[in-house]
Amino acid sequence: MTGKENRPITDLGTLKALAHPLRMKLYRLLFVAGTATASHLAEQVDEAVSLVSYHLRKLAENGLIEEAEPRSADARERWWQPASDGVTIRDKDFQDAPEKVAAHLAASRLFQQQRSEMYRTYLDERAHWGPEWNTAAHDSESLLRLTAAELAALKKDLLELVKRYDDRGRAREAAGDTEGRENVALHTYAFPFRV
Repeated sequence: MTGKENRPITDLGTLKALAHPLRMKLYRLLFVAGTATASHLAEQVDEAVSLVSYHLRKLAENGLIEEAEPRSADARERWWQPASDGVTIRDKDFQDAPEKVAAHLAASRLFQQQRSEMYRTYLDERAHWGPEWNTAAHDSESLLRLTAAELAALKKDLLELVKRYDDRGRAREAAGDTEGRENVALHTYAFPFRV
């Protein structure tokens, strides 16, 4: 993690750069790892190093990742890290032109598809995580009656809560408390619907 704030994505070019299936996977893997080389990432996505290098350069060209300090003596290895602590993509930034609306919709669908894929993988591998992790894992659905303002307040509260847990976990890990610590994905969707 770089210790930088979330980067708002407001332009179509950056959104399109991130909204590529392989690039989004690489960005997510790099975000989790903190730093990595194209070789490390290529093994995880089962793609050629040259293809992964190409996509990493595209992410870098759009300011989503940046070069990191080398972690080995091999000068041929190029290390990468996220350029921020995450990204923020807001619907309001992509509503002023049909092409932007379409790109935002396609990106949102890709992100949701990849999140669902992550959860399906957990479900398929659940037996290997053991009872402690399976008891701690959470899946629920709440059907609320809220106004748009109340939903916005709920979103703000949830984001603050998640940040507090993330900061605490990272601080403890940095202090050496690594026993039993795993990557945890938290996917939350809150949206209006009619029946």
